Amino acid sequence: MTNILPRKDVVIVGLGWTGSILAHELAQEGLDVVAIERGPWRDTATSFNIGVMPDELRFAVRRDLFLQPRTEAITMRNNVDQVALPMRDYGSFLPGNGVGGAGVHWNGQTWRFWDSDFRTRSHLVERYGAQAIEGLTVQDWGVTGAELEEYYDRFEYLCGISGKAGNINGTIQPGGNPFEDPRSRDYPLPPMQMTYGPSLFAEITSGMGLHPFPCPSANLSQNYVNPLGVAMSQCSYCGFCERFGCANYAKASPQTTVLPALMRFSNFEARTLCEVLEVNLAPGGETARGVTYVDSSNEEYFQPADLVLLCAYGLFNVRLMMLSGIGEIYDPQTQTGTVGRNYCYQTNASAKLFFDDKTFNPFIAAGALGQTCDDYNGDAFDHSGLGFVGGSGINCLPTNGRPIETRYLPHHTPRWGSEWKKATAKYYSNTLHFTSQGSSYAARGNYLDLDPTYKDRHGRPLLRMTFDFTDNDVRMSDWVSDRMEDIAKASGAPKYSISRVAKGWNSAVYQSTHNVGGAIMGADPATSAVNPWLQSWDVPNVFVIGASAFPQNTGKNPTGTVGALAFRTARAIREQYLRNPGAALVPR
Repeated sequence: MTNILPRKDVVIVGLGWTGSILAHELAQEGLDVVAIERGPWRDTATSFNIGVMPDELRFAVRRDLFLQPRTEAITMRNNVDQVALPMRDYGSFLPGNGVGGAGVHWNGQTWRFWDSDFRTRSHLVERYGAQAIEGLTVQDWGVTGAELEEYYDRFEYLCGISGKAGNINGTIQPGGNPFEDPRSRDYPLPPMQMTYGPSLFAEITSGMGLHPFPCPSANLSQNYVNPLGVAMSQCSYCGFCERFGCANYAKASPQTTVLPALMRFSNFEARTLCEVLEVNLAPGGETARGVTYVDSSNEEYFQPADLVLLCAYGLFNVRLMMLSGIGEIYDPQTQTGTVGRNYCYQTNASAKLFFDDKTFNPFIAAGALGQTCDDYNGDAFDHSGLGFVGGSGINCLPTNGRPIETRYLPHHTPRWGSEWKKATAKYYSNTLHFTSQGSSYAARGNYLDLDPTYKDRHGRPLLRMTFDFTDNDVRMSDWVSDRMEDIAKASGAPKYSISRVAKGWNSAVYQSTHNVGGAIMGADPATSAVNPWLQSWDVPNVFVIGASAFPQNTGKNPTGTVGALAFRTARAIREQYLRNPGAALVPR
């Protein structure tokens, strides 16, 4: 029997970055808001206490903060000729579980995409011709970089981002990123203090004519009070960012930026350990009536609401749309349907430089501490004749030196025994590590749908992921890997290794928690699931907020753009939608 609850103005599915931002904005507007979160309540004082948080085995190896496949699994295959099988362990990417979502365990790199990224198709065709994107299904976003600038600014000041602007109102700033679009003002905090590794990387690359700059970081360089009145602390460089909550209130997350202000609203409620099963549609399917969910006792409830916001992790936004009949599921054969279209990832490679006479002390670290070169990112360089589009940032970000998983070893080192032990001890502190984080451009055969065989514990089909690195992205990454090898040679390191990307994406090996697409935004309902305001084309009182809206991915982390889109959607709901509820929003 389903328990029917009193109506709410807004029901939000998921209480991570987007759910927290939207909940705060709409509760501030005076709406009655409830957020339904599948995982447990998490806060800094109790969940991330300094006495328990620096536990590599519990949190990094056994993944205590992450979603487990027994709760929700995904099936995967590289192409349609393979049979998709369930991931028995989340390896390649690590969705969060609980209040704060992936915003709890991220490293803190906070980027702005460029205007050319938002106009990917138009920009590339204008500059290189349509043949440059043959075989790709890249699209424009329906929004420009200039339109998003004020929302990037809001997110950066909410989080207290530490960085150095490269372009303020069109004037290039020394020490910043010369390739970025104009911004209205500098970051709220100065860059983090660099350790030896990133400083050496900057010295080498600048000597080669490249343009290194400090990575914009959600690990705070100074104490800070954000616009909501929430106080945060200076980072202590403990090296426990990625896969951990921050015990020091020094890494921006929903817990350290939004939730303390949100929880003061009497018209907001959070229900944890409750899993939404579907969005319930009215007869005809053109309006959402609310959501059905089960609690930890498997008791079923129907929460009526006038407005439904899907703010779960991007992959699960897409699955919930499919299970609820919101939009048509994408068919790669006919290229009809939009939900599941343009699933993309990240195309990464890495370099390790092994020195005999340099000590880097990798345990003095933070998740976004380091230096980046964008000379080979996006369309910052001329792609004519290269045989690919897209690019990669090259990032020297020594995130940690945690002892269980830190194993920097040259090729041909024995995999066990006394020589392995000697090499582990020698190179633990003597290795300079940097990576390329590359774009992932959409292709017809990379998509999401519902698995015809496997179901979850509630009897619902699992999400099926069909994905492999495209030939374009492999060529791009290989070319950038050659540039990384140039850096390795210029360093004078007696030994180095370059790990390159290859076809045959492997879901078992961690690569990046940067899954994007599947409920993509755009100006054409024939090729996008949501409009430029992230409003469903098919069910206008449903908004779908998160990286699921990205039509393709750039060579940058998605969180800054996710935050900016959340603020933009919140403003559209407050200033447009609420004046004419149920109507489709139009460009302004």
